Amino acid sequence: MTAALDHADAPDRRLHPLSWLFVLLQQLKQFILPLIALFFFGRGSSDQYGGNELWPLIGVGVLALASLWQYFTYRYRITGDSLIVKSGLFERSLRQIPFARIHNVAVHQSLLHRLFGVAEVRLESAGGKKPEAQMRVLKLDDAIALELLVRRSSHVSADAVAQPAEIGDLLLQLPPAEVLRLGLISNRGLVVVGAGVAALSQVSPRMLPNLFEDWGKTLFGLAGSQQFDFVHYALVGASLFAGLVLVLRLFSVLLALLQYYGFRLEEHGRRLTVERGLLTRWRTSVPRRRIQAWTLREGVMHRLLKRRTLEIDTAVVEEQNESRALRELAPVATPAECEALIRHLLPGAAWPPPQWQPLHAKAWWRLLLPGAVFAAVLCAVLTWRFGVWGLLGLGWLAWAIFESRQHAQRAGYALDAGLVAVRGGWWSRHWRFAELDKLQALRLTQSPLDRRFGMASLWLDTTGAGTFAPPLRIRYLAESKARALHAKLGREIARRPLR
Repeated sequence: MTAALDHADAPDRRLHPLSWLFVLLQQLKQFILPLIALFFFGRGSSDQYGGNELWPLIGVGVLALASLWQYFTYRYRITGDSLIVKSGLFERSLRQIPFARIHNVAVHQSLLHRLFGVAEVRLESAGGKKPEAQMRVLKLDDAIALELLVRRSSHVSADAVAQPAEIGDLLLQLPPAEVLRLGLISNRGLVVVGAGVAALSQVSPRMLPNLFEDWGKTLFGLAGSQQFDFVHYALVGASLFAGLVLVLRLFSVLLALLQYYGFRLEEHGRRLTVERGLLTRWRTSVPRRRIQAWTLREGVMHRLLKRRTLEIDTAVVEEQNESRALRELAPVATPAECEALIRHLLPGAAWPPPQWQPLHAKAWWRLLLPGAVFAAVLCAVLTWRFGVWGLLGLGWLAWAIFESRQHAQRAGYALDAGLVAVRGGWWSRHWRFAELDKLQALRLTQSPLDRRFGMASLWLDTTGAGTFAPPLRIRYLAESKARALHAKLGREIARRPLR
């Protein structure tokens, strides 16, 4: 970007000359399965000239022409406070995107992007299921300069754009040892393997059953030849299970290294920026004022390694199969580091809360209900099948009582002048909180069973709740306390402007 960027009559610009190639590769990812199917299944056609084998090449050619068409018809112009995008030839589109309205900026570099010195830029606004602008691709310097413009949302000279991206205040950095801990904590390996199994099941429903059947015959054949008894079978089964868990953990560590290597959380004025990735580099940023709610997580592995995870919800709605919005401020960090981050970014709130308010004294009865129903059904099925021995299924009821008591004992809420927080979980714990200025609506609910016990639950709504985040709700309070809290929060929300 060599011309000045602060004039409304700035010239139109094109994307990088190789942008059509990256658009083509992206389109090939979407159509690769139909093209492969056309190649293999079209070969059996009765076409004596073998022309059907050319259809995949024709399809690739059409996609290449569409990519070139997009390159030659796509223009953008940068003014002092907005981005203007023109696209299309017969059906023309003109979009003006003010920088102040952009909630998230994502700069993406795959390994191929890095080889060519380019990057993809996505500009996202609140509530949009698609990005306001997706620029494939720009020179890396131009992408960083555009991100800098959005971050400042003000005048930037050409000389400033020519400089590398400014260095912000470093809030958190993950060394390789912390990334390894993240891999041990997370279950990303299991998630990826599960997705792969589901995909294989869709392609060939009998592939996995046949594979497991062949493996089973082989394993049992080897075991039979060795004349294993019950103890040997148990040892072999336990060894296979331990080996599977180890492989999945190692896979999770590998995925964590690929996704979070070089993780840096920086603060640039009022905007937070995260950069991460080993082969593919992600750089995404969001204004602090766009943060709607916070989630602090602590699972069993977290506690063993003395770590936690800090996540945020923003007003950006993520598109399906996309994870480029800034969601994790601290993928893994010590409890002290997480609390320091919260206190720094929420200076007006007291964290951790000095006192948590408990739930209704009989809240554990309500939490017990699903487990009790399951124990009754299990016991009935086992008794019908095995007779009196089925009564052993009542052991699940004892476990459900213990678990519900633990959940009720740990659950609670806290409220101060600027923050409302809830906590829950026992085996896997979480803390969920939001500023009062970010609350949009309140909802008081009571089921017939709640009315019988004199309880009520309070639901708190914010913009852009995370897909996998626990709900922000205070469950099973005494009805009088819930109504008083509902009235108090209602008055606070009414007098405060929504930020």
